[in-house]
Amino acid sequence: MRSCSDGTPPKESDCPSGPTTAPHGGTADCCFRRNETSSCSVVRSTSSRLQWRDIVGGWGVRWGVHRMHYRVDPGLYALGEPTPDSPVLVTANYKLTFDVVRRELDGIPAWLLVLDTQGVNVWCAAGKGTFGTAELVHRLAETQLDRYVRHRMLVLPQLGATGVRGQEILARTGWRVVWGPVLARDIPTFLANGWKKTESMRVISFRLYERAILAPIEIVHAFKWFVAFVLAIAVVAMPLDNAYSSRFLGMGLLATTSFVAGTMVFPLLLPFLPFRAFALKGLTLGLAAVPSAGVLAVATLGTPVPLLVAVGMPGIAGVVWLAMNFTGCTTFTSQTGAALELKLAWKPLLAVAGAGLVLAVILLAASLFA
Repeated sequence: MRSCSDGTPPKESDCPSGPTTAPHGGTADCCFRRNETSSCSVVRSTSSRLQWRDIVGGWGVRWGVHRMHYRVDPGLYALGEPTPDSPVLVTANYKLTFDVVRRELDGIPAWLLVLDTQGVNVWCAAGKGTFGTAELVHRLAETQLDRYVRHRMLVLPQLGATGVRGQEILARTGWRVVWGPVLARDIPTFLANGWKKTESMRVISFRLYERAILAPIEIVHAFKWFVAFVLAIAVVAMPLDNAYSSRFLGMGLLATTSFVAGTMVFPLLLPFLPFRAFALKGLTLGLAAVPSAGVLAVATLGTPVPLLVAVGMPGIAGVVWLAMNFTGCTTFTSQTGAALELKLAWKPLLAVAGAGLVLAVILLAASLFA
């Protein structure tokens, strides 16, 4: 049973067709509703227990399955059996985020105010402005949250601070913003400590596991380009003579090395690679991995060196590009820093990849018309 802000349990009959006078005075349009047939606000129920569909969906979205549509409806959610004094936590409508927050609140009744971030996580949505001041003001008014709770405190994730102006929220709505911990797993301790953060709650980690779970989506995003690269290699390896397999497999080894280095090895080695710029980190990894694969191809397959050079140049450029693409997943850079890197690096990368393509065309023409 849900309660209005004075603790009186609401009934569906309180709002048969619109606001009515409740026994305690005031209006009864704060009742718990599952539809919009009356003027009552909609409150959805949820729990901390994830179902198998949630778990499978979470793994699927990490592999890019329905990633852009993995979201819940924005609005107010009752987690467990919250009271008018229960905490209000604000989060994004990206379902992976929503599921993590409710899972970590096991045994803690709370109100979850879900903003419409268009299915984007809190951090990225704050940068884009969808997890922002205007959306929070709008959602507070639409859900009539003040009818459900006595206090006027909102707990927001620290990673959303770039998008929300707490003083403006207070001035426009009367709700006070309290910045919660960086990680959802620290919310129970934060609440138990009187809504106070420890220093560890203010710092985000980016450990090996946290980097590794991001690799699948990097693989999915880059895979189509890897396939196109291999198909191009199949053409460059012509003609179909006895040495075709040597040429194709050797160049394919370089392409595979480039793909694996950029999508899997780079996230794992990120903190250990030299330089601060991701382009230089990627260049370091590319220069270490791709030529090593070339030496192996020459030694074991007898692949001609000029062909390996032609493939290795775009291969190294690809590692650098994938490394820069990873900036949006990390705590190591900023949006402006990533934009500056891209501005400085795209022309040299295009020149290197283009030079490799020109060399490949020349070698192909020479082999076909010799």
